[in-house]
Amino acid sequence: MPKLRQLAPVIAAVAAVPLAPAAAAAGTLDWRPCVSIAKGWDADDHRTECAMVTVPLDYANPGGRTIDVAVSRIRATGHRTGAIVFNPGGPGQSGMGVPLNIAESKAAGLLEHHDLIGFDPRGVDYSANIPCAEDDAQPDPGLSEKDQARFLAEHSAAANAACFAKDPDLVKSFTTPNIARDVDRIREALGEEKIGYYGVSWGTALGAEYRTLFDSHVDKMLLDSVMPPQLSVKTMDDDMAVAGENTFREFAAWVARYDSVYHFGETEPQVEKALLDLRAELTDHPRPGSGDSPINGDTVNQYFAYPRRQWVDAASHLVAIRDGGTPQTQPSTAHGFGWDTERTGGSRFQQTALLCNESPTPRDFDTVWQDHLDRVKANPIAGKYGSYEQMCIGWPVPATQWQFTPGKSPLQLVGHTYEPVTPIKWAVATQRRIGGSLMTVEDDAHGSLSSLPCATAAVEFFDTGRPTTQSCPGEPIPAPQP
Repeated sequence: MPKLRQLAPVIAAVAAVPLAPAAAAAGTLDWRPCVSIAKGWDADDHRTECAMVTVPLDYANPGGRTIDVAVSRIRATGHRTGAIVFNPGGPGQSGMGVPLNIAESKAAGLLEHHDLIGFDPRGVDYSANIPCAEDDAQPDPGLSEKDQARFLAEHSAAANAACFAKDPDLVKSFTTPNIARDVDRIREALGEEKIGYYGVSWGTALGAEYRTLFDSHVDKMLLDSVMPPQLSVKTMDDDMAVAGENTFREFAAWVARYDSVYHFGETEPQVEKALLDLRAELTDHPRPGSGDSPINGDTVNQYFAYPRRQWVDAASHLVAIRDGGTPQTQPSTAHGFGWDTERTGGSRFQQTALLCNESPTPRDFDTVWQDHLDRVKANPIAGKYGSYEQMCIGWPVPATQWQFTPGKSPLQLVGHTYEPVTPIKWAVATQRRIGGSLMTVEDDAHGSLSSLPCATAAVEFFDTGRPTTQSCPGEPIPAPQP
């Protein structure tokens, strides 16, 4: 989940994997090198294998319609003691490339004793993905802010309804409990009595659900950047906005420490005032920028809650704006790979469907708009960036809330002290609900454990089953160059 909201970008649809479904009997998966069947797969990757697992569409009717779930694997390099299933979150993100990502990360030690298993959740890429067109219509800029928002909400709702209508039974099955049951079918197909599980972001909710339903089949479980114990897209927007406000104050204090470089003020209050005055000036008097984009108050505001590792860039952009220049921005780079077509890395529609199938929040525009106004009033820096609640406007089915319960299997939670995407208060609340030990990482980076030296704690946990409550340093904030 992901800027304040680090979500997967708008996703193009892809075709299903052109493999015959493998039987789900224990240990009978038809593993093949992904590079031999996957168009665009990294030609240097001869480690990752791919297969398919057949699962029921509706677990209440196991003899009915089935769908196929794509699975990937890298085998253990040493004495094998089990398998770890990974999910990178989203929801809606593909997990097929996660084993290789982990094998090349600071958490690579997991591979010595464990097979690393990735998968595409149902509705994502090669696991029964529904091709959906995005409505990119834009409102008349002469409309009021509210009417522009209404235009976008109505068009998004219409696009969602059209996509829902393509396969209502499948879309209604996009829930965390169903995907947890799919994970257990993967476990059975692997021939494992128990599996390890490593989830990030929404993947932590999937892990909590799997442990709720199948605790006896959990070997060890690690959940990094933890979701709250109950889903509410409104609360997600609210809590992320509060975290963004905190980030702005921390950023202002950092800028003050380097007043000799930036000259916004020597104290946090002085910097805050200078930055807010700059925003107000350009809100009232915007000036031309590059291309069709003016430099205005929104241009300034977007730098106020940047990730810590980008504070040098944010401060430099703000100096350029203050001094009459134009900030230099880096273009985003897309990375795609696939099997019979270029892989997108996820499904925006699956994300919307799953969140709205499980968040009992308002579906009407007027209520969501008022929530937006209240959020902006309470959080004048970050409140306007909330975008989860609006996803569910017009969603056609009611929601069924998560019901996580404690378990007995070893559980390691990981929270990030300054993170705005999954605020650490969510990890604390989930720990109260389901138990486990909480490790803290002193950074604001979403799901960063596997990229840090203290990823050794994850390796030790999966090797020994002993969790930790230690605090781990994150990547240091870069210092500005004079």
